[in-house]
Amino acid sequence: MSGGGPPRKRNFKIEAFKHRVELDPKYAERTWKVLEHAIHEIYNHNASGLSFEELYRSAYNMVLHKYGEKLYNGLESTLTWRLKEISKSIEAAQGGLFLAELNAKWMDHNKALQMIRDILMYMDRTYVPTSHRTPVHELGLNLWRDHIIHYPMIHGRLLDTLLDLIHRERMGEVINRGLMRSITKMLMDLGPAVYQDDFEKPYLEVSASFYSGESQEFIECCDCGNYLKKAERRLNEEMERVSHYLDAGSEAKITSVVEKEMIANHMHRLVHMENSGLVNMLIDDKYEDLGRMYTLFRRVPDGLSTIRDMMTSYLRETGKQLVTDPERLKDPVEFVQCLLNEKDKHDKIISVAFGNDKTFQNALNSSFEFFINLNNRSPEFISLYVDDKLRKGLKGATEEDVEGILDKVMMLFRYLQEKDVFEKYYKQHLAKRLLSAKTVSDDAERSMIVKLKTECGYQFTSKLEGMFTDMKTSQDTMQDFYAKKSEELGDGPTLDVHILTTGSWPTQPSPPCTLPPEILVVCEKFRAYYLGTHSGRRLTWQTNMGTADIKATFGKGQKHELNVSTYQMCVLMLFNSNDGYTYKDIEQATEIPATDLKRCLQSLACVKGKNVLRKEPMSKDISEDDTFYFNDKFTSKLVKVKIGTVVAQKESEPEKQETRQRVEEDRKPQIEAAIVRIMKSRRVLDHNSIVAEVTKQLQARFLPNPVIIKKRIESLIEREFLERDKADRKLYRYLA
Repeated sequence: MSGGGPPRKRNFKIEAFKHRVELDPKYAERTWKVLEHAIHEIYNHNASGLSFEELYRSAYNMVLHKYGEKLYNGLESTLTWRLKEISKSIEAAQGGLFLAELNAKWMDHNKALQMIRDILMYMDRTYVPTSHRTPVHELGLNLWRDHIIHYPMIHGRLLDTLLDLIHRERMGEVINRGLMRSITKMLMDLGPAVYQDDFEKPYLEVSASFYSGESQEFIECCDCGNYLKKAERRLNEEMERVSHYLDAGSEAKITSVVEKEMIANHMHRLVHMENSGLVNMLIDDKYEDLGRMYTLFRRVPDGLSTIRDMMTSYLRETGKQLVTDPERLKDPVEFVQCLLNEKDKHDKIISVAFGNDKTFQNALNSSFEFFINLNNRSPEFISLYVDDKLRKGLKGATEEDVEGILDKVMMLFRYLQEKDVFEKYYKQHLAKRLLSAKTVSDDAERSMIVKLKTECGYQFTSKLEGMFTDMKTSQDTMQDFYAKKSEELGDGPTLDVHILTTGSWPTQPSPPCTLPPEILVVCEKFRAYYLGTHSGRRLTWQTNMGTADIKATFGKGQKHELNVSTYQMCVLMLFNSNDGYTYKDIEQATEIPATDLKRCLQSLACVKGKNVLRKEPMSKDISEDDTFYFNDKFTSKLVKVKIGTVVAQKESEPEKQETRQRVEEDRKPQIEAAIVRIMKSRRVLDHNSIVAEVTKQLQARFLPNPVIIKKRIESLIEREFLERDKADRKLYRYLA
């Protein structure tokens, strides 16, 4: 051997026989007969006696010797013959045995196909792909479809039997679900088209007809709640049926049929159903029924919008009745409590029954906003409600309860379009609470202001915060006054002064009344002290806002301490020098404005248990001809007697007009400031755009009236902040 290089690679090549192998001419026929016999034996359940190895080799040799076509055609004709025989056996099966026989033969056919495919594996792998023929197993399924399922005597009977069994199950009978599952699986195995065309389409049509009739029957005899229960049960039954013995793809189709026939076709009638529809469910808090309606209607187009629209119109209608009911308007606190109760009730419905659906929450909010603003006294009433709670309604309540109540009030506040009107009233009510020391909790007061500040910004609450600052400063001032002047004051009346910054407090200019000489002396001393301490300030006494504690002695030496207003004190002190005065005398001596004097005298002479004066002639109302006397016979179990001023809880009509006027005046500079801000940045703008922009900027506080905006624009043009465009009169230009 010669060394050195690597060994040479040898290429092997398989060549055809050099000479032609002669086959017995009857070889193919003889071999096929053996294979045909084997196929029949397999179908006859005699496969155990066959040698599959020999059969495989025979089939292999036939294909190898180019007899693949003979083998394939032979198989096809043999299977066709077998299946025709099987179809006769299935056709002969009576009644309930029909499906069982069909299923049994299908199982046999499947087993036989498995064995035949194993024997003819070589043909399946070589001859079938090259000749573009159908593979053995698929051929067997196609032949079963054509000769069994589509056989006229079986086809119609099979469909009728399946639909009849489903109908019987719908009517409450128990059927053989296992057998049904086998049959529908057979149809799927034969191809989705077979399942859909030969079973599913007719099944859906029959179901639509069934549910159309049943829903009509139910809706005539059931109330809304019961109808929905039945619809829900039917829907669940159909989904369960699919999971047990139909193809999963049928679920969406059959549920769509039930939804259309039982829900979509009747939803308007259901929500409007008398005595049981949506409105009754809302009134009676039927959470379960409402939840079921929501779940079912959500499944159909426009279902939820149908519920939502109906709920909105109901809310708006009932809300409108609530805010315009004259009886409700008599008690502002009760009025607001009703609003809060309605909100709580429907919040719970949306939370429990409607899955906290945001679209329903928005519909609820827009409904409340709509009807709360129908009553222009809503801002005043909401402020009165807070006033009531912060005066007495929160006594003994935990911090969480207080926060809860204030949060609910803030929710109503957000619905108000005229937030500045609320601010006006809130300021008045807060002032009265602070000055009369009637607030139940400073923390609650401050919490409310923080909430308003968060909602509307610093500008909204700066004056309210200023009021608290004044109260603290006044306290320090009084301590200093008494520390420095106590000797000078001696045993005279004790004075407690609140110094209020003019811009922060809702003070109305009122003519000062004539104070008793004893009080006047102390007041003058305080004025001298204060103006000496603070330069450049002016003090104006607000006698309409003060209170006093007076010690009084009645008949039989009975002593009481009377808690009264400053006006009432001025009146009572007159009776130290005389037992009786006419109305005119009192008016002249005190110079109290007529309306305030009448209220004052009414509370001193006409309220049972508080009547320290008596009036002649006796009546509930005060007239200018009345005479008043010290009531020597006054008695009370209490040593301290509080005599409140007879005052309307809500404003009288003239007061309301006055407040409204002040609000309108306050709005003017805000509207003008908004116009100037907008024009400064935009330079040139048309009228409609200015109105839209101003509304957008101010809607957090109030909805400005377009007419008022137009007047403010005119005013700004007069003062040369803006000018009209010379070519287009609707266009405005900003003048720097």
